[in-house]
Amino acid sequence: MSNDLKKRMHDMYLRDCFMAWFDVFLLWATVIFLLVAMLGIVKDSNIRLVLYVSSFMLMLFNTASVYSMTKHFKEDKDFIYGLDLKHFDANRAARINH
Repeated sequence: MSNDLKKRMHDMYLRDCFMAWFDVFLLWATVIFLLVAMLGIVKDSNIRLVLYVSSFMLMLFNTASVYSMTKHFKEDKDFIYGLDLKHFDANRAARINH
């Protein structure tokens, strides 16, 4: 495999990882903002507990799934991104020829 292709695959992998973790950050910020806003309204301690627990569970599972996804992408980088780049290059060549 050429160094150019490996670099392109690595760049795609880094971009995907950045966007996935950026989305996790945005979700954390959104959930924390909404939790704080809702806690200002909700006075019942049972409902507040449900809000805390459900927010924590949402963030725990989402963060774990993104971690697992990015780990899988790293392990199968050659297959995942190699196939994408093969199709991308074929589509580019077809557009140029038409």
